[in-house]
Amino acid sequence: MQTILGSTGTIGNVLAKSLTQFTEHLRLVSRNPKKINEMDELVSANLFNAEETSKAVEGSEIVYLTVGLEYKTSVWQTQWPLLMKNVIEACRKNKSKLVFFDNVYSYGKVDGWMTENTPLNPISEKGKVRAELNRMILNEIEQGNLKAIIAKAPDFYGPNTPFAFVNPMVFENFKKGKKAQWFLDVDKKHSFIFTPDAGKATAILGNTESAYNQVWHLPTDKNVLTGKEFIELTAKAFGVEPKYTVLKKWMIKMVGIFVPVVKESGEMLYQNEYDYLFDSTKFEKAFNFKPTSYQDGIAATVNSMK
Repeated sequence: MQTILGSTGTIGNVLAKSLTQFTEHLRLVSRNPKKINEMDELVSANLFNAEETSKAVEGSEIVYLTVGLEYKTSVWQTQWPLLMKNVIEACRKNKSKLVFFDNVYSYGKVDGWMTENTPLNPISEKGKVRAELNRMILNEIEQGNLKAIIAKAPDFYGPNTPFAFVNPMVFENFKKGKKAQWFLDVDKKHSFIFTPDAGKATAILGNTESAYNQVWHLPTDKNVLTGKEFIELTAKAFGVEPKYTVLKKWMIKMVGIFVPVVKESGEMLYQNEYDYLFDSTKFEKAFNFKPTSYQDGIAATVNSMK
């Protein structure tokens, strides 16, 4: 039995599709789980409740944590550590291995390429929460209490990926005949992972015994584009002019007064002020995996929207 905690999000969805290659027994857990594959077992659980979490994990060989909480610092600070504590305890109790799908907030601002050896040095409140979750897992590994993987990904893009910032700002805008939008600086390079690659790679890691007790970067095209290049490729795929607006800091602050999620994104803007470069060489070499190119990924995303 393999179990996905937080199965209704984008990553839970692509992961569930990828896991059918490895198991016939897949359990999907969330508040309101929905089948993704015909054979999925559905379990409704509140992961803030230790007993319900333990029950949801029971009998699982591998547990994937792909939960997305409300994008709000105060929510993350109170709810993430509690949820992680419950998941770790449930995995220990049931002797299940844990695969945590993580982002790169815990690294903070990095000069050059982010690798698995980049130290945890968060400069945002949300980043501090993510670093704490990493340490919780690493401490359990160190003490020999848990077999686990921390699988990190940069920002996403891909079909059916509504919560990726490029979705409303670039893809949806072009689809509606509007100008694309970009944060702060279109000339900075910014790594994005294609969501189907993220799902496939997470499934591979979970089902590779030698991958455990390590941090892994999920496969991401190393031919990183600038914001302008990303916009131009997307416009070309839609067959429209590559027109765009750059949102400056003061504009984002203004919008943030009325749109809470934009306000919450403010502390993460350093990711757009500087090059944001994500290196996945370790995974690519270990599994002989070629990440989807930006050209192919953008084309597939646009086709899914037409």
